[in-house]
Amino acid sequence: MTNSFYRWTSTLLGFVLIVTTGCAEKVGKGVQPSLGAPSPSVEGGSAVTEEISAKTADPSRSITEAGPQPTDPSPGEPPPNALSEEPYDPFARADEGAGEEYDPWEPMNTSIFEFNRQVDRFVLKPVAKGYNFIMPDIVQVGISNMFYNLRFAPRFLNNVFQGKLRGAGIEVGRFLINSTAGIAGFFDLAKEIDLVTPEEDFGQTLGFYGVKPGPYLVLPLLPPFNVRDFTGFLGDVALNPINWLVAPIIEVDGVPSVIAHKNRMTSSLIQTGSRVGEIINERSRNLEKFQGVEEATLDLYSAVRNAYLQTRAKAIKE
Repeated sequence: MTNSFYRWTSTLLGFVLIVTTGCAEKVGKGVQPSLGAPSPSVEGGSAVTEEISAKTADPSRSITEAGPQPTDPSPGEPPPNALSEEPYDPFARADEGAGEEYDPWEPMNTSIFEFNRQVDRFVLKPVAKGYNFIMPDIVQVGISNMFYNLRFAPRFLNNVFQGKLRGAGIEVGRFLINSTAGIAGFFDLAKEIDLVTPEEDFGQTLGFYGVKPGPYLVLPLLPPFNVRDFTGFLGDVALNPINWLVAPIIEVDGVPSVIAHKNRMTSSLIQTGSRVGEIINERSRNLEKFQGVEEATLDLYSAVRNAYLQTRAKAIKE
């Protein structure tokens, strides 16, 4: 069994090297955040919060003011919006270009959302403030980069599943560079040479193959989802070999692991501790951003929901 495992590993590494050689071309700036992909807090994903922050930074200014103002079309000419894509507005209703909003579980979702807010207010935020006081910013960024680097496998595989071999090659190149010269991913050196690509997850893969999003869903101590993306979230857990080869939370008969399957308590402590540490680190990095969103938004639940739905719809289209 061990020999078969090593043969399988060698075959996979050979494929990776082929993909890296053929596909890992330097590309322009992508949509991946420059400092890695922050883990979401219990209030919502950082990508969602960034979209809300862009709107609430100056409530008196519309997003459409960022570019030239449209002029009245001449008689017989089509309106400007008929020729160009509408500006992306995270506060617009979800059925205005991003697909019909579907929130049949809103009473339950709002209750859980409020529970998450209180947990953040009385537990996570105070801990994150203390952590931020003692931990230098450069270390927080490095820790975020390391967690992002550890999730290489799901991103790589989802690129492959969607036929995005160039993106898969870039992910391999990023992982090799950051894991070696970047000291286990602490430094995102690949970004310095523009080796970036949009992040892919299993929820996007399901959407790529036509799976509908389903109802909006809020769960305790987790970011917002729809049913498809929650299924994708579980899929990404299964796609990460750390969860069955290093500290297994998924047991596969005959597959060896660094921590023996019988030592379930050890694996659980490592998995839980690393997840809590990542959440605290990311909450610390976003203290001011979340604070600004809370203060400037009257209906935070609706803002988070609409921004999330539009963000995911846009990601799947790409």
